[in-house]
Amino acid sequence: MNHIVCYQAYKTPHNVSLRRHLEIVERNQRCHDFMAAFNLTLASDPSTFILVGIPGLEAAHVWISIPFCGCYLIGLLGNFLVLFIVGKEQTLHQPMYLLLCMLAFADIAMSSSVVPKAVFIFWFNLNGITLAGCLTQMFFLNTVTVTQSAVLVAMAFDRYVAICNPLRYTIILSNARVAKLGLIGLIRALVIILPTPLLLSRLPFCDNRIIPQTYCENMAVAKLTCGDISFIRVHGLVIMVLVVGLDLTLIALSYGLIIRAVLRISSKKAHLKALNTCTAHLCVMLLYCTPSLFSEMTHRFGQGIAPHVHIILANVYLLVPSMLNPIIYGVKTKDLRDKMVQYIWRRGLCPSL
Repeated sequence: MNHIVCYQAYKTPHNVSLRRHLEIVERNQRCHDFMAAFNLTLASDPSTFILVGIPGLEAAHVWISIPFCGCYLIGLLGNFLVLFIVGKEQTLHQPMYLLLCMLAFADIAMSSSVVPKAVFIFWFNLNGITLAGCLTQMFFLNTVTVTQSAVLVAMAFDRYVAICNPLRYTIILSNARVAKLGLIGLIRALVIILPTPLLLSRLPFCDNRIIPQTYCENMAVAKLTCGDISFIRVHGLVIMVLVVGLDLTLIALSYGLIIRAVLRISSKKAHLKALNTCTAHLCVMLLYCTPSLFSEMTHRFGQGIAPHVHIILANVYLLVPSMLNPIIYGVKTKDLRDKMVQYIWRRGLCPSL
């Protein structure tokens, strides 16, 4: 009877306000039913995970997103500018700048694999991610990280040859040889990283599928499984010791030989010139290694450290180096700095010059 009355009232031309009210109620009900069905699908889907963001700081997510996005946008702008200038200028088509372009590509890929999803979490609370999406993000991020480490080794070798054996520099390091080194580094990363997501895709996951992170980190996802993750733990330690440890050893060896060669030079001016060519790379190495190693150690052994501290450090490792790399190399590398100033000034501020 009530439905008939409502229907008649709805059809009566004099009750426009009531008809409008019923339309709004009906539309809101449909929206509510849709969202309820959507949430039920997410809750019942065993392949869906929930990325919390930064636990304990959920109320400040919007404010945290401001420096988060700022670092990302500055990094994108700087790295794309480096790629554009090196690609445009024939005089910069040298092994050193080719390696710098590889590092810029890695920085763009690393930050872009994390930031878009994190922004959706911070702004819209869209924190669901499928198992396939989570494993893909994990694989892509780790592959880029290991490739980046190989590029840093190649850059240290480049500085060693340039300072210790400058007369044979063009023979030892050609553009083609540097490209092959980059390809070898990428293949090494693919072979090393692939076992972890493959194994995780075969393990059963427990009912708790909440990841206290802004992205799918290896151990955070592995801890949600109900199966044996001993291999994943060992595999992670092997990567940290053999890959990161070996790469850091090679970099330290290169710079040890560089310092020995520099100390043999009698001229103080030559000392400064030789060391100045390595300053940018050393700064970049500190930017990558310090937060990376601290984050890895606190995740595995720092049980007393607050979760939000670890997560913030992990995001600093992903965002800050990619933002500062173009600035460091732009300031410390004269040829690149001159070209950057030329493009920014003449084409940006004074196009008529």
